Amino acid sequence: DVDANPGLRQAFQVESVPTSYGLIAGQPVGLFAGAQPAEQVRAVVDQLLAAAAQSGVTGRAEVAAGAEAPEQVEPELPPLHQEAFDAIERGDLEAASQAYQRALRENPADAEAKVGLAQVGLMRRAEGADPNAARRAAAADPLDVDAALLVADLDVLDGRVEDAFDRLVDLVRRTAGEERNAVRGHLVELFDVVGGQDERVVKARRSLMSALF
Repeated sequence: DVDANPGLRQAFQVESVPTSYGLIAGQPVGLFAGAQPAEQVRAVVDQLLAAAAQSGVTGRAEVAAGAEAPEQVEPELPPLHQEAFDAIERGDLEAASQAYQRALRENPADAEAKVGLAQVGLMRRAEGADPNAARRAAAADPLDVDAALLVADLDVLDGRVEDAFDRLVDLVRRTAGEERNAVRGHLVELFDVVGGQDERVVKARRSLMSALF
């Protein structure tokens, strides 16, 4: 419901509704826009489940025939995390960023706040971006660092995580000095967004080390 949750529309760069996304290990995967025939939906869901299995997500909830699924109670968030979440829901990314920063000042080891801050940073960078114009600029000049970083952000938001990582690792190989440092730093921040234990991050870290040395 993008009217009740405008932050979701901004975060996913949704241009039309209804739009469907899947989630694999907490990461969004673009599925389709608009109403689709049942057969098409089944095919897309099958592909989503296959991708989930490749990422190691294979668990399923078992519900006995005729039984109602147990009500799940969401765990209560720490106050500053809840403040950040509420800010995202109302589309106030600056307030969300500040809340996560305060959480990290109180506890520098707060891994969830670090990830949340990185995710909000990603949403802020992509806010108001024209995806088509960004991709045209990156295609016209593969060494345009700003264009490449924006496209990588858009790819992560769209669930094309490996495309984003591959683009930036390749750019690390082809740049030097401050530009290279900027690309490397941006890539490391995207690692935080996706999660350090994600196999795609583990693979991209190895590729980054190879590109650097």
